[in-house]
Amino acid sequence: MFLNVQLQGISSSTVYNIIKRFRESGEISASKWQGRRPTLNVRDLRSLRRHCIKKTTSFCNGYYHMGSGTLQKTIVSEHSSSLHLQVQVKTLPCKSKAIYQQHLCSDESTFLIVFGNHGRRVLRAKEEKDCPDCFQRKVQKPASLMVWGCVSAHGMSNMHICEGTINAKRYIQVLEQHMLPSKQRLFQGRPCLFQQDNAKPHSARVTTAWLHSKRVRVLDWPACSPDLSPIENVWCVMKHKIRQLRPRTVEQLKLYIKQEWERIPPTKLQQLVSLVPKRLLSVVKRKVM
Repeated sequence: MFLNVQLQGISSSTVYNIIKRFRESGEISASKWQGRRPTLNVRDLRSLRRHCIKKTTSFCNGYYHMGSGTLQKTIVSEHSSSLHLQVQVKTLPCKSKAIYQQHLCSDESTFLIVFGNHGRRVLRAKEEKDCPDCFQRKVQKPASLMVWGCVSAHGMSNMHICEGTINAKRYIQVLEQHMLPSKQRLFQGRPCLFQQDNAKPHSARVTTAWLHSKRVRVLDWPACSPDLSPIENVWCVMKHKIRQLRPRTVEQLKLYIKQEWERIPPTKLQQLVSLVPKRLLSVVKRKVM
């Protein structure tokens, strides 16, 4: 028998284990392995099922794509791409994080009052397609607020809620009332580089002249440049948290915006600023400007 087994290419230990298993249990097949312990136990599965039934809107995409939208910018020409690459390389003279401690990043963002289900998808059973709770609800042209702020590794400015449309004149007033005091408070006379995008109120001649008269150094910003400013991540975090609070009125939205702005920890700002060199280097390597 063992000669036949050897001719079949089966080891003698395998034959011994099969005979032993047959004598002990009467079976020749191996028992099913226990395998890896499941991540969710029975109680966790029941809790997950209740959550999916109660809140049919999926928020997974909101978590997964947090921060990725800041890189989705359109390139208009190869000339612009070349300018972007030159600026990124110029901004990377040294890989030390100290140079980015001098940046004061400014930006505006719009916060909406969104009613109904939040999210792109709804989790439901096949027979629930006509259930009203599973419908996506929208409000055409919901109420909104335009918010201005600036951040740095040393802290944040006072947040300003803009009333009406922002033009060059109103933008200068915001800078004079909020940016200059925050710059003095955060940097205390140390050198500072002001960062803003190329929105029309920012790049207007009157705005450029005002910044020059106040001796504010401004970071060069090519057209259609990818926005790698840390404040974009701050806006994203705030919007995600405010969306969970579900404000119903403009006053509630103002209150939630101020609360979430003040709750941003200093360690979070330092972490975002420290990641700027890595982002710039990644953009330069890919030559995707």
